[in-house]
Amino acid sequence: MKRFRRNLEENDPGTNPDPDAEGLFLRDQERKFGLSSMRLMGFVVVALMLLSVVFSVSVVLHDPPSDGVLESGKEARFPDVLESSKEETVLEVKPQKVVGPADGYAPSVEARKDKLLGGLLAAGFDERCVSRYQSALYRKELPHKPSPYLISRLRSYEALHKRCGPYTESYNKTLEKLKTNNDLGSTDCNYLVWISFSGLGNRILTLASAFLYALLTNRVLLVDPGADMVDLFCEPFPEVSWFLPSDFPLKSQFNSFDQKSPHCYGKMLKNSTFANSSRPLILSSFVYLHLVHDYDDQDKLFFCDDYQTSLRDVPWLIMKMDNYFVPSLFLIPSFEQELSNLFPRKETVFHFLGRYLFHPTNPVWGLITRYYQAYLAKADERIGIQIRVFDTGTGPFQHVFDQIIACALKENLLPEISTEKPIINQSQKSKAVLITSLNAGYYERVRDMYWEHPTVTGEIISVYQPSHEEYQQTEKSFHNRKAWAEMYLLSLADALVTSSWSTFGYVAQSLGGLKPWILYKPENRTAPDPPCRQVMSMEPCFHAPPFYDCKAKRGIDTGALVPHVKHCEDMSWGLKLVDNESELL
Repeated sequence: MKRFRRNLEENDPGTNPDPDAEGLFLRDQERKFGLSSMRLMGFVVVALMLLSVVFSVSVVLHDPPSDGVLESGKEARFPDVLESSKEETVLEVKPQKVVGPADGYAPSVEARKDKLLGGLLAAGFDERCVSRYQSALYRKELPHKPSPYLISRLRSYEALHKRCGPYTESYNKTLEKLKTNNDLGSTDCNYLVWISFSGLGNRILTLASAFLYALLTNRVLLVDPGADMVDLFCEPFPEVSWFLPSDFPLKSQFNSFDQKSPHCYGKMLKNSTFANSSRPLILSSFVYLHLVHDYDDQDKLFFCDDYQTSLRDVPWLIMKMDNYFVPSLFLIPSFEQELSNLFPRKETVFHFLGRYLFHPTNPVWGLITRYYQAYLAKADERIGIQIRVFDTGTGPFQHVFDQIIACALKENLLPEISTEKPIINQSQKSKAVLITSLNAGYYERVRDMYWEHPTVTGEIISVYQPSHEEYQQTEKSFHNRKAWAEMYLLSLADALVTSSWSTFGYVAQSLGGLKPWILYKPENRTAPDPPCRQVMSMEPCFHAPPFYDCKAKRGIDTGALVPHVKHCEDMSWGLKLVDNESELL
């Protein structure tokens, strides 16, 4: 504008007189003409600007952004529980960060492409269960990919379940055989019924065990809903439910099934007819398998090849258990090759089966996502500490607190504090510590420790605990919702500390693909030294395995038979799967 004003002033005859009259006249005409030209140019510029705006608006309205772009914008906000979510359309673009207000960052486009977890999950599933496909947004990329053979077998199982699931023609035919206990000829579908039993952590582990056994024996898995399974877990298979119908004839007997039941497999094997046969023939339409921790030597024959053969043609197997028995399946010769094909990496069994089977229902997913967004998402690193104390008496206990802190400091999971300097220059790094415990005392001690003193590294440590129920309340639905949410939140940690013998910790580590530092069980209320060690694999421990050589028919150390089945770090007699690197070459 100044230049424009200056140019006008230079053309003004009053400020710049011209001695030539003719020149003055011509200059005056030129001034008038110039002003008119500039006015005309202004109108042209304004018209062009308006035309550009109209053109841009028309293009946007005619060709709006694709659903995939809109969806990615929504998902970057990590929404809470939704009624439904549309299938995502992913554009071919290079991986990049998509910033969302919930946590300052969101997973890359590449991560969102893999909502099927490397093929583990089937595409085109009913997406009313939000967690099934949204869970990938909260996790790092899978450390290992499922084998093509596992993916193929899962798709085959889904087809079997669809053909033989509840109320299908095959189900009704086989059910009739159970009702009458008559030989109606062979059926094309055999079933494994899992009885809901024990605490939530045990149920999750045993259900994964039962599914693997069903996969190995070509059976259809049906799940007793118990008091709250429907409230906790979405359906894992498309179209046909995995939940046992409420009108199942034997359902009223589930609570009374034990080792004395006439159809208990162990009791059958004690019968003189069975005792004299290496491959006993079972004529009953159903068999009850008692695999609870108190099972006896006859019940444990379930893990022998010859006795597996006798169960092959039984239409209905009813199974009650409270242990993760997968390691012993790897010691059954007839399953060995199939298991090796399914899981080239042995330590991924529960990691893959858990991610495939256990999707939190929308109410539980709401608990998980709200807590994660509010307290964990913005931290540079998340540390999970799972505390389960088996000592009697009212906690918190000093020796347990000392052990937790000793482990976290020794393994550089948490920084030391300074008791001398009140202020230390803060670094840019922050850590969020998620503590799960029935008691609030440990959380309060750790929180106060990092509030009252600065860290020597300058790191900012925030400490959180979602709930403190004081005691386990397995029978209460909302208690179990919170327990399932806390297991899941722990599995989202970058590093994990867990307690010995705790199935709660086993579930969290295996779902998250983590090898935690496990706290040794204290003796005489004294913190052990060393306080913890990192586990060999992320697999859970089988607490009550059989110690029996099926061929030699004598006792044997089953933790020393094959390189990939070892004794557990937290329970010397337990068994767990590990990877033998030489087998992977």
